[in-house]
Amino acid sequence: MRHRIAVVGGGPGGLTFARVLHRLGRPATVLERDPARDARPPGGMLDLAEGLGQRALEKAGLLTEFRALSRPEGQAMRILDTDGTVLRDWRPRPGDLANPEIDRGQLRDLLLGPLDVRWGRHVTAVLPAPPDGVRVGFADGRQETFDLVIGADGAGSRVRPALSPATPRYTGVTLVETSLEDVDARHPDLARLVGAGSMAVYGVNRGLVAQRNSGGHVKVYAQFREPLEWHTSLAAADTEAVRSRLLAMFDGWAAPVLDLLRRGTAFVSRPIRTLPVSHGWAHVPGVTLLGDAAHLMPPLGVGANLAMLEGAELAESVAAASGPQDLDEAVRAFEERMLARASRLAEITTAGLERLVSPDPAEAVALFDEVQPS
Repeated sequence: MRHRIAVVGGGPGGLTFARVLHRLGRPATVLERDPARDARPPGGMLDLAEGLGQRALEKAGLLTEFRALSRPEGQAMRILDTDGTVLRDWRPRPGDLANPEIDRGQLRDLLLGPLDVRWGRHVTAVLPAPPDGVRVGFADGRQETFDLVIGADGAGSRVRPALSPATPRYTGVTLVETSLEDVDARHPDLARLVGAGSMAVYGVNRGLVAQRNSGGHVKVYAQFREPLEWHTSLAAADTEAVRSRLLAMFDGWAAPVLDLLRRGTAFVSRPIRTLPVSHGWAHVPGVTLLGDAAHLMPPLGVGANLAMLEGAELAESVAAASGPQDLDEAVRAFEERMLARASRLAEITTAGLERLVSPDPAEAVALFDEVQPS
């Protein structure tokens, strides 16, 4: 029996679900709000872990292609003191493929392949309508009905309200992103500072992280504890006003570190929000969630990896289901496994954010000591 299946959201989790399902001979429709695949910048790098994101790509038959595109050298990580002293400098061993990095855009294009993606489909509501299925409403007033709708549409999920009243809450930490272009040619001193992978500096309740992407592009992230009003007040601030506020916030740090902010281009502020660690819902036939829509966590390298693995696992379960009852039981079992695992990882990442942006900067260094290979 061919089920009518839609996945809302064309991020790593939703595309992995659709790609694995396609490999297993079952179609799915991807409903993506963006009007085209290149409608906006895809974001920075992702490091895909062996047991999570890479495992998902293996299920999709894309692991070889991923390894050809990824940057094993991007696993390098160094930590500096606020005075510029190098405290830690981890470098990957030859052949180490535990967490190679890949541009989000390259990963998206790899997953898209032959998929049926409907661009510009802004989902506004999802309503179970038995026995016909699940009704999906769009911003243009149209509706479609499916047997199964998967919400892979992130923090502001429009699918989640069909299952849960939970909304993301502010953690007290805000992240401000800027970029450096053509860093090796235009900013060779900062290229050396960042190295082949990432560099981080931690102070009292704040940190500065730089991450090398492909093509000489570097993403810089300032993270700090401030009331939500700090983020809100940036709406009317121009680039130079934001730069001045950040430089004042990190005043006294080493000049080369502050140059990451002085030479950055535009600034984008993102308050870090999360769902409750134990977030879950009573099973509703025909609707489920995965990734940030289900269990939004602090951005500590787990989110995309976990969403991809969940997408792959759900696709395998759906493909094995024969009739409507089998499909519903497969989704129910998936939710139980997903939520139990996600709850454990949400506890870990929530505690990790507390240590990374802490009154004691030594906590951040100690956290890296625990997770980096010896």
